[in-house]
Amino acid sequence: MPFLIAILGLLGAAAIWWYRLKYMSDAAREVADVVGRVQGNIRRKKLRNQAALSPLTAIDDPVVAAATLITAIVSEHGPVLPQREAVIREVIARIAGNAKKTDEAVVYAKWAASQVDDTTLVIDKLAPFLRERLDPHERDDLLRMLGRVAQGGGQSLKIADQRMLRLRQKLGFEVN
Repeated sequence: MPFLIAILGLLGAAAIWWYRLKYMSDAAREVADVVGRVQGNIRRKKLRNQAALSPLTAIDDPVVAAATLITAIVSEHGPVLPQREAVIREVIARIAGNAKKTDEAVVYAKWAASQVDDTTLVIDKLAPFLRERLDPHERDDLLRMLGRVAQGGGQSLKIADQRMLRLRQKLGFEVN
């Protein structure tokens, strides 16, 4: 009889330990699942950010870059209305050389500006690109073009001083 009680005690202890290990493995599996979900969320956010920048990283033409930069800054105040788009077309036509290139630049600029929500990102990506490809006189012309677009097209827009300061800084101008 004591032998039977000892065997039942050992079986009971083994059952209790098996039950505990089962719950510990379930808890470890849940922790691993949570960690996997967090890592997946981080990766997806990183991919979303890269996808948001892809319209900007695909730009390899200074005319398109200038049109996109101007459109993004102007569209920060609301949608680009036809009057303002006409002014954008006018200033881009002066540097594009032909109507086909102007149309392509303006259409791409409107699309790219609508894809990227943050104007600061547009400035941070495109201004260094333009700084490398434009001489100081052309960079100054770019700022004047932005001013003409902001003043034209019906209602005059006030571009935030911090945007202009950041743009001037990224274009390589000395900022006080």
